Amino acid sequence: MSGHIRRTAKAATAAALHYSGMRRALAAYRRYRSGGRRILIVSYHRVVEDFTGALQRSIPGLLISRETFRRHLEEAHAAGYALVSLEEALEVMAGRKVVKKDLCVVTFDDGYRDVYRHAYPVLKRMGVPAIQYLPALYVGTDRRFDHDRLFHLVSLMKRNRVQPDYAALPAASATLIEPVLRKEKTPSGALDELIGQHPGATLRAIVDGLERQLGGGAELQPEHGDIMSWDEVRRMAADGISVGAHTLHHTVLTLEDPDTVAREVTGSRTILEREVGRPVRDFAYCNGWYSDEVIAALLRAGYRSAVTTEDLPNVLGGDPFTLRRKVLWENFSIGMTGDYSSCLTRCQLDDVFGALGTSRTVIGRRPQRSTRQTGAVGHVAGGGSRRP
Repeated sequence: MSGHIRRTAKAATAAALHYSGMRRALAAYRRYRSGGRRILIVSYHRVVEDFTGALQRSIPGLLISRETFRRHLEEAHAAGYALVSLEEALEVMAGRKVVKKDLCVVTFDDGYRDVYRHAYPVLKRMGVPAIQYLPALYVGTDRRFDHDRLFHLVSLMKRNRVQPDYAALPAASATLIEPVLRKEKTPSGALDELIGQHPGATLRAIVDGLERQLGGGAELQPEHGDIMSWDEVRRMAADGISVGAHTLHHTVLTLEDPDTVAREVTGSRTILEREVGRPVRDFAYCNGWYSDEVIAALLRAGYRSAVTTEDLPNVLGGDPFTLRRKVLWENFSIGMTGDYSSCLTRCQLDDVFGALGTSRTVIGRRPQRSTRQTGAVGHVAGGGSRRP
């Protein structure tokens, strides 16, 4: 089934469920199965002014327009959710507080500056709290994430019809570049597969090799995808946007040895607390991947919660170190005609497709492996999330 046909069918189903009243019935079913209250945690990466323009330069699944983001907040409120802080949601989940409405928590991963530029003003104007999970050693620098750099370089090669010298690159580079040059996969699709299979050291080696073959120069650095400064983080924190940790180096901890795991979870918290001047007790797993060993390290480091990217309901009394999140981007709200669909958005927020069993969830719990077997990996948006 083509993407257009699939999107049309999903939007038509959403409209039927919404106008027939079935959406509310399925929401009530989810509420009952969750213990009497739903705790929806939504996740975003980049909020941009112009989605269509940014789409030409960035990984699509990371993007949502400022207008669609604003509508998401309004839709959540209209669907009966109270938009609350993670701290309040944790109190309700643990049974220490009782509320009259279902709850929605807004989260951001990675610390992209366009969240400060475009999401922060919306949150402030609407009085909506949120939390952003930050890779501590990227904040306040001009670095770009490996996934953004690779997307940019492969897109350049495709556009300029450059054939790489694979003999001078890591073997894994062919699995990324060849399907794109043959037009069998999009750059983001091929990149998603590469990042799920290879360590960060391999990704960086591919970046370095491609930059050498493309001749170097400032144009090889992605213009977009810049990270916030510490002053911007502090300004948001002063207005109710909490800070959580997302490792030091944007590292998938299930692929690391115990010493590295401890250093990533402890060091990131230390830096964030020093720079922001507030306690940091919440964590987001890169790629959404976690293990019992990683959870134990978080407990030793003094964290109180951690979020995955598993698109499943949270249950009252559930484990605060496996909080489920719905990772959202622009196309989650695109209807049959290519425009924003209120019906589809409300069905997404109410998880009706999950309740109907028409979507597949990728589980984030993974076996713990050491760097002798593999290594650290960056992530493309929504790793571990539910797939259509």
